[in-house]
Amino acid sequence: MRVALVHDWLNQSGGAEDVLAALARIFPAAPIYTSIYAPERVSAAFRERDVRVSWADRLPGIHRQQQRYLLAFPFAFRGFDLSGYDLILSNKSGFCHGVRKPSGAKHICYCLTPTRYVWDLQGYLERERFHPALPALMRPLMGWLQRWDRRAADGIDHFVAISSAVQRRIARFYGRDSVIIHPPVDTDRFRPSEQKGDYFLVVSRLIPYKRIDLAVQACTRLNLPLIVAGDGRDRARLEALAGPMVQFVGRVPEADLPDLMARCRAFIFPGREDFGIAPVQAMASGRPVTAFAAGGALDYVQAGRTGVLFEEQSLHSLTEALHGFADDAFDEGEIREEAMRFDRGEFESRLRGFIETVWNSADT
Repeated sequence: MRVALVHDWLNQSGGAEDVLAALARIFPAAPIYTSIYAPERVSAAFRERDVRVSWADRLPGIHRQQQRYLLAFPFAFRGFDLSGYDLILSNKSGFCHGVRKPSGAKHICYCLTPTRYVWDLQGYLERERFHPALPALMRPLMGWLQRWDRRAADGIDHFVAISSAVQRRIARFYGRDSVIIHPPVDTDRFRPSEQKGDYFLVVSRLIPYKRIDLAVQACTRLNLPLIVAGDGRDRARLEALAGPMVQFVGRVPEADLPDLMARCRAFIFPGREDFGIAPVQAMASGRPVTAFAAGGALDYVQAGRTGVLFEEQSLHSLTEALHGFADDAFDEGEIREEAMRFDRGEFESRLRGFIETVWNSADT
């Protein structure tokens, strides 16, 4: 079986790229087709792979500001010639599922989310805090993009969703069923530690929709120690909101992250995410998670067992959740056991099994 991996854009490191790396391990001979590729901005492991880019890769400034070229991506992916492949496996949050499927091939879409700015433009613009004039420019395009996106989805043979929240979104926007296979987490890197600190922890890109401002303000109000690991364009604003108990440490080296996770009182996860790798890493370290009760967090944060859920994405709600928080009320063995459901080996086993089932059913 000849396999092609398809990915939206390879110019940043995040959860989508972790999934791509896992897919590349399962299919080591498969080339990666992507719209743009900036080797210096992603894991060095990708430099050892056969990465094939579209014509969009030559557009000026696209590696750093791909949002400028929103309308280019549907055409970029339609331009790939995937003749000769038996299986197309797309890792999609944008437009990569729109590649042309060769006759006789199967297309499985590992769906990180239906394209956010196509189906929830207002929410996307509010989260990203774009220029106020941008909505008026983009809204006339949304009808065309939604029709394109739905037609592209109609050409997919099977959808795999990363969480129950994404599964519901696939049904709503694409009218399609899907199976859930959660993203891979390298749980072996993260272990409980006998040494504990007194700090709460955030590990995240510092961009507006992550709502790290809630964690910063809540810990400042309650005078609780908070370490914020990560960087991004929202950092200056967050630092201005922070009191003396909040420490910004920037990007933490991968080698140092397990110790930072294992010693925290709890991990704070205030955003609405499709899944969320970092909270599961904290759970693999035996630490509870305080999370907004929405999105992918509901697949692993069980109130009173693996963490605390706060019902409103507001300062008041998170402050109430942190007030009187008792980390010794949780069993770290139970928390780690729950995290193991999302281990990388579990992901690979389930995905291989699903692909095998699809392939065998195609032969009968």
